[in-house]
Formats: sequence, C-alpha cells, structure tokens
Amino acid sequence: MTERRTLALIAHDAKKDEMVAFAKLHESKLADYKLFATGTTGGRIQDACPSLDVERMKSGPLGGDQQIGAMIADRALDGLFFFVDPLSPMPHDVDVKALMRLALVYDIPMALNRSTADIILRSARLAGLSTSSQTPEISSQS
Repeated sequence: MTERRTLALIAHDAKKDEMVAFAKLHESKLADYKLFATGTTGGRIQDACPSLDVERMKSGPLGGDQQIGAMIADRALDGLFFFVDPLSPMPHDVDVKALMRLALVYDIPMALNRSTADIILRSARLAGLSTSSQTPEISSQS
C-alpha cells in the first residue's frame, strides 16, 4: 500500500474565502490527500468540506507557519498551497518568506494563487507518478 500524499493549505485573511471555494470545487480530488492547514483556514475548510481529512495547526502568526515549515524540512509534505494577499501588510511577513524559502529549498510544488493551485493539483508529480516532458499532467478523470 502506498503512503497517502500530503498537502498544506494556508491563506491570508483576504484569501480565506478563495481557499474555501477552491477546496469545495476540488473536494473529491483533495480527499485523496492528508491535508494540513493553519488554524483558521483549516477550520473554515473543515466547515465547508467535512469529508476532507484536515489536521489544523496553530494560527499562522502564532506558529502555524513554522509548524508547516518544519514539516517541509522533515519532508513530510508533498505540496504547499499558500493563497497570498499581496495587497495587505502582513505583520508576520518574515515567517511567510521563511515558509516560501523552505518550499524552494526542499523543492516541493508551491502555489501562491488559485490558478497555480489548479494546475499543481492536476500534476503527475504531486500524485506521486514519475514524469517526463511528455507526461506533465494527469487527466482530470483520475
């Protein structure tokens, strides 16, 4: 039996509605993954999509970003969907940058907006399949 793939879902306050809409739209696909989310985002996703397996971490500013960062460093995450609001000042911006840096260092797929998350969710790499330039995505029927 193959180990279940994992995803982290994080959204800035102004992007939480968008993350919930994304989760609802892709609920059947996300059901294939063990999901980790920062506190409020995870709670909102659980309320909207009770069928999803979401483990809530602390709120981002209270250490949730670091908890997810540690999971990336431990290679416990297969992808990161972080819906960022570029127009609002973030008091914990240093934590956000550290989390994105870890995703880059450990080379995990990372989406900072919904369009990219849609593409990554269809990717063969995220599904754990070997890829080549001839097989960049898996079909939406799988």
